[in-house]
Amino acid sequence: MAKSGERWYGNWKEGDETMFRGRYEYTIDSKGRVSIPSKFKEILIQQYDERLVITNYDLCLVAYPHQEWSVIEEKVKSLPPLGKKDSRAFLRFFYSSGIDCELDRQGRVLIPQSLRDYANLQKDVVLVGSGKKIEIWNKERWGEEFRKSQESFDQVTDTLDNLGL
Repeated sequence: MAKSGERWYGNWKEGDETMFRGRYEYTIDSKGRVSIPSKFKEILIQQYDERLVITNYDLCLVAYPHQEWSVIEEKVKSLPPLGKKDSRAFLRFFYSSGIDCELDRQGRVLIPQSLRDYANLQKDVVLVGSGKKIEIWNKERWGEEFRKSQESFDQVTDTLDNLGL
């Protein structure tokens, strides 16, 4: 039974989220720290711990809860040896930039300079919930990416319709 003040939506109960979703605009401070949205912090505390692994990805950064990063590492270990040069290059790029980061007492994470440089994070950033990870974008780049997504929306909706979504 729901506690007073809780709302139920099918199998999902408000306040009982298991995936990161939504987008939030923040400012990165002069030391390279950015606040994590309170909804994301709740998920980290309830489902994981306060450790993130942040790495390069597709002109932005991705932040995985430490446990989810471990799952990725295990999956990659179980794959047959990668033979394609492109696959090996991507894994080097992805893994070599992975940095363990913890939330501080104010709920911020310090993003190392090398990662900020890669994603062009200077002041205004957008944190985007993306399932089991958080994407961290330069605000202008996010705007461009979002516009591209809208332009290809008709093609994507056909695929989603076929999946029953």
